[in-house]
Amino acid sequence: MALIIEGEEKISAPVQKVWEALNDPVVLKDCIPGCQNLDMKSPTDMAATVVLKIGPIKATFAGEVTLKNLKPPHSYTIAGEGKGGIAGFAKGGADVTLSDAGANETLLKYAAKADVGGKIAQLGSRLITSTSKKLAGEFFSSFNKRVSG
Repeated sequence: MALIIEGEEKISAPVQKVWEALNDPVVLKDCIPGCQNLDMKSPTDMAATVVLKIGPIKATFAGEVTLKNLKPPHSYTIAGEGKGGIAGFAKGGADVTLSDAGANETLLKYAAKADVGGKIAQLGSRLITSTSKKLAGEFFSSFNKRVSG
């Protein structure tokens, strides 16, 4: 079951600072909802453990996060895939673009795709869509607070 989530955040920081934060595993770990650990394996590859609750199912996903299509400091694609054991799997990614939005401001736009399978997929598309939108919103608003702060 695949879905697409789009949104934008206006961040009170210059493009370069936002770009650096988007590539910082400490910032990403702090902003990803339920992220237990995020370890850099290379400048573009990370290993992650994320605990998520979707409806009645709580699962720990172990997986990989990869940064691709890097065009510093304006855009990249962040892609991830995790296996949650009996709960199933989740994979997805987001195309993220940064543009100058005036004095010391950056407009961050994202288009995220998510796909789930296994027990989680049986929960129904409305619940999965609303949870995915909530998680994307939480990530980008936490990220905004962290970078603007």
